[in-house]
Amino acid sequence: MRNFVNKKAAALKPSGIRKFFDVVRKMEGAISLGVGEPDFITPWNVRDAAVKSIRSGYTQYTGNRGLDELRSLVCRYLKERFNVCYAPGNTIITVGASEAIDLSLRAVCDDGDEILVPEPSYVSYSPSVMLAGGTPVPLKCSAENDFILTPEIIERAVTPKTKALILPYPNNPTGAIMTKEQLERIVPVIEKYDLLVISDEIYAELTYGCKHFSIASLPHMSARTVYIGGFSKAFAMTGWRVGFVCAPPEVDEAIFKIHQYTILCAPQPSQRAALCALTDGFEDGFSTVEEMRSEYERRGKFLAGALNSMGLKCFMPKGAFYVFASVESTGLTGGVFAERLLQAQKVAVVPGSAFGEAGGYFVRCSYATSMSMLTEAVRRINAFLRTL
Repeated sequence: MRNFVNKKAAALKPSGIRKFFDVVRKMEGAISLGVGEPDFITPWNVRDAAVKSIRSGYTQYTGNRGLDELRSLVCRYLKERFNVCYAPGNTIITVGASEAIDLSLRAVCDDGDEILVPEPSYVSYSPSVMLAGGTPVPLKCSAENDFILTPEIIERAVTPKTKALILPYPNNPTGAIMTKEQLERIVPVIEKYDLLVISDEIYAELTYGCKHFSIASLPHMSARTVYIGGFSKAFAMTGWRVGFVCAPPEVDEAIFKIHQYTILCAPQPSQRAALCALTDGFEDGFSTVEEMRSEYERRGKFLAGALNSMGLKCFMPKGAFYVFASVESTGLTGGVFAERLLQAQKVAVVPGSAFGEAGGYFVRCSYATSMSMLTEAVRRINAFLRTL
C-alpha cells in the first residue's frame, strides 16, 4: 500500500509535541508541560452564546468568508488593539489559525519556491510549506539574541527562489517577541527582495511588559503582509477552532478559493461564540483577556526563575506562555533530557529539536497550567537534576 501514499506526506516526521502528549495521557500521575493549551475554561458568556445559537437553530453553513458581523468586528479589533488595518472583504474566518497557515502557504507556493522559516518556531510551518510544494529554508535564531530575527539572518538566506518570510512573533516555543524597532530593521530587507510576509500573531494578546506590535501596522507593510490570528490562546477557545486570516486582495482571492473548496466555512456555533467574545470584550475593555494574561505573566516569572536557579538557563518569556530552557549544562540533548525526565519523574516537556535544529539542546515548558501543577513540576525536575 505504500505506493499509494503521497511522497511528501510519507516523508513528514510525526509531530514532536504530540508524541509526548500521547504518552502523558496514558501515564498515571504525570504532569504535562507539553501542549500549549490554556488551562482556563472558555468564559461562561461565550459558552452561553454558543448554546443559545444552537437552540435558536443557527446550525447551517455561513457564507464562505464567515459571518459578516464577525469579520467586521475582527477588523475593528485589529485596528483598535494593534493599529492593523484590513477590510472585512479581505478577511476570512478559518478553522483555527492552523487552517489559515495552511491556506496561506498553499495560496502562495509554487513548486520550488523557498519560504523563510525562523527557528526555533511552531512545528507546523515547515511541513505546511512542503505540503504546499515549497521548500522551507530555516533561519537559525540564537538564544544570545533572545531568538529575534535580524536583517543579517534574512539576507544570508535569500536566493532568487525566495518568495515569502514567515514571521512567528510572539514566538512559540521561545517566548520571544519583536519590538517596533526590531521589526523596522527587517523591513528594508523585506522590501529589497520583494518578499511577502506571513505573520502568525496568534499570541498577540499575550505579551508581558510591553504591548505587542505588528509588522502589518508599519507603513506600506499591510500591502505585503498576510495577517493570521485567532481566538484559541488569549480567549481560551482552543477547541472551538476559530481563527482568521487577512490578506492583500490578490493573495486573499487565492486563499478564499482554496478555503471554499476544502473547508467551505468555519462552524457557525463557534463563529457566534467568537462574536460574543469580541462584542463583550469591547464592552468590558477585554478584562477577561487581561486577567488571563496577568496570571500567565505570574506563572512565567515563577517557572523561568525556578529553572534558572537549577542551572537550566532561559530568559524571562516576553510573550506566549512558554519557557525555552537550555539543558546543555546537563550534558544531555533536549530529546534525551525529555525522555529521561518523563520516565523518572513523570513530567512531560517538549524537546527543542521539535521546533528546528536550533533547539537541539533546549526543552520547551508550557506554563499554561495551574501554579500548583507548576510548583510540583519544578520539585520533580529538581529531583531529576540531582540524579544526573
